[in-house]
Amino acid sequence: MLIRTLLSLMVLSLFLGCTSKPDGTAIKIAFMADVHFSDVYPVTDAFTAEMATTTMNGQKTLIRTMEAQLHSTRLFNENYFAFIAALDDAVSRGVKLIALPGDFSDDGQPLHIKGLKTIMDRYAREHGVSFFVINGNHDPTRPFGKEGGESDFLGKDGTSRPMISTLEIRKPSVKEFQGMVLADIKEWGYEGIVTELRDFGFFPKKEYLFWSTPFAEYTYGDYTYANAKTASELTNRTYEYKEVAMRMPDVSYLVEPVDGLWLLALDASVYLPKQDGAGFHGAGIGYNEVLKHKEHLIAWTKKVMQDAQRLGKTVIAFSHYPMVDFNDGASAEIKALFGESSFQAHRIPSEQVGNTFANIGLKVHVGGHMHVNDTGIITTPQGNTLTNIQTPSLAAYAPGYKLITVTGNQVMRVETIRMDEVPGFNTFFELYQKEHEFLRTHFPEKVWNKDILSATSYAEFTKAHLAGLVSMRFLQEDWPTSLKEQILDHNLWQILQRAAGILDTEMVTTEEKMAMTKLQELMAQHELTTAQLTQWTGLDLITDFYRIKNADQLALTDIPAPRLKAYALLKQVLHENTTDSSLTELQRFMQIFFKQLHGEPAVDFWVELK
Repeated sequence: MLIRTLLSLMVLSLFLGCTSKPDGTAIKIAFMADVHFSDVYPVTDAFTAEMATTTMNGQKTLIRTMEAQLHSTRLFNENYFAFIAALDDAVSRGVKLIALPGDFSDDGQPLHIKGLKTIMDRYAREHGVSFFVINGNHDPTRPFGKEGGESDFLGKDGTSRPMISTLEIRKPSVKEFQGMVLADIKEWGYEGIVTELRDFGFFPKKEYLFWSTPFAEYTYGDYTYANAKTASELTNRTYEYKEVAMRMPDVSYLVEPVDGLWLLALDASVYLPKQDGAGFHGAGIGYNEVLKHKEHLIAWTKKVMQDAQRLGKTVIAFSHYPMVDFNDGASAEIKALFGESSFQAHRIPSEQVGNTFANIGLKVHVGGHMHVNDTGIITTPQGNTLTNIQTPSLAAYAPGYKLITVTGNQVMRVETIRMDEVPGFNTFFELYQKEHEFLRTHFPEKVWNKDILSATSYAEFTKAHLAGLVSMRFLQEDWPTSLKEQILDHNLWQILQRAAGILDTEMVTTEEKMAMTKLQELMAQHELTTAQLTQWTGLDLITDFYRIKNADQLALTDIPAPRLKAYALLKQVLHENTTDSSLTELQRFMQIFFKQLHGEPAVDFWVELK
C-alpha cells in the first residue's frame, strides 16, 4: 500500500543506529545522479581540423550539436559545468561524502571516464572529498563493452560530424567515412570503468572502516584490509545466470566511510543475453529484473540490514534505479491514457519490488535513472516502510542534487539543492549560433528554436531544453492524436469553454448561456480573467505538466501562480461535466496532472531515525 501525505513534511521511517561522527557533528552526504558526464575538454591530440572547434576561452573542445541535445532527455555539453558547480556547492556546505548513483558518464567512453576521474581526483585532493560511485545503464551500456560512436558532434562552421571508435562499425553504405576515428570513444564494459574509477568506492581503501561485497565471506568482526582486497578482485565478484551457463559481473559493495554510517551501493543493472547469442541487451529496466535474475542481491541486502541492526549502524542504500513507483500514484492512469510503452512505463518498479526490499529491512534508498525529483513511500502489509528518494539529474530540468544530513539526535534531513546558477553554462553559445546558421541555410527543416540561446541562467537553459523536447519529441512519441487536438492550437479560455460544454461562442442555447454564467462565477472565485486565460496556450499546459512530472514542487517557481489556479479551475469544470464522453481523455489528463503535483514531500523534508 502506497502512503501519501500532504499534511506534513515529516516522513517517518524506522532507522537504525548512531548517525553522527564521534565528535557529535552531523554527517552530510550528497547524492548526484545522472550526471551523464562528457569531457568537453578532453586531453587528446587526435582531433582533426574539421572536428576541433575553438570556444570563447580559446580551448579545444568536443561537444555534441544543439539539435542532438534537443532530441535527448539529457544534455551532453552544459552538464560538464553543472557537475563542477554542484561539486563546488557541496564543498561550500561542508560535504565530504559524495555518492553518484549511476549514469555518471554519457556511455562509459574511456575519453569521458578519464575526464571524470580527473575532476574527482582534484576534489578529493584539494577538498578531502570521498566519492562513492555505482554503475547505471549508461556505464556500462553492455557488460563487456562494445565499439561506439555518435553521428552528431559539432564540427567546424556549425556542421554535424560523426566520430566512431573503429571503421568496422560504419554503415555498409558508407564508402568514404567523412568523420573521425578515435578508439577512446568506444564504450567500456565493467572491467574498464571499474578499474579506472577504482578509487571511488568500487574497491577497498585502508581508511575505510569496513568494505564488503555480496560474495565476500568475512564478517565485520574478522575484517581486514587484506581480505577485502582479495574479495574486491573482479573475478570474485560474479554471479551465474540461471538461463545460460554464464557468469556476469556484479560490482555492488558496502562501505563504512565514517563510524556508524554504512553506504550500500547496489549494482541493479541486468544485461540479458540476446537469443541469437550475439551480445547482450542493454540494461534499463532495473529492479523488476533484479527480482528475476539477481536473487543474490536481495539475500545480501537482507544480511546487511540484519548485521546493521546487530552492530548499530545506519544504512543508506543507493543505486541507479528506483525501488518505488515515481509517478505519485498516477502510473495506472498514465498507462491507460498514453499507452503501456509511453512515459517509460516499462521502467516503473512493481509493487513487489518495494515490498521485497521493505520486508527484508531496508528503510531508505536513493535512486536516479528517471531524471525526476520525487519521493515514494511504500508500507507493506507487515508494517515495514521503505522511503525511495529520487534524485534529479544535473543534465536535465530541473537540475539539482540531494543532500542528506544525518544528525546525532536520530533525525535525517533530505534537501533538494537546485542548481539554477552554473558558471560557464553559456560557453558554447557562440558555436551553437554557427550551427543554427548552418541549418537555417542548408537544412531549414531541422532548425531549432534559437530562443534557448537567450537563457541568462542554467535554470532558464534547462527550462528551454525541456520545452524543446516537448515540441520536438514528446508530443510525437507519447501523445494520442485525439488528446493533442483538444489541447494544442487552443488557449486556456477556449479549452475551459469546451470543458464547460460551451461549443458555440455565440451561446445560442439556454444551456450554453447558463454554462457561461457559471464558468464566469468560478473564474471570479479563482481570481482569473478572460484576458489571462486567453494568453495561456494549450502548449503551456502540456509543458507545465512535464515540468511538474520532472521536478515535482521544484517546478512551482517556474509556473505562474495564476496559471496554476487556471489548471485547478479546468480540473474542477471537467469533473463537474459528467455527460460529455468526448472529454474523457482530457479529464484523465488533468487527474494525472494533479496527482503528480500532490505527491509526497520531495523538496525539503525530514526522516525520523528510530
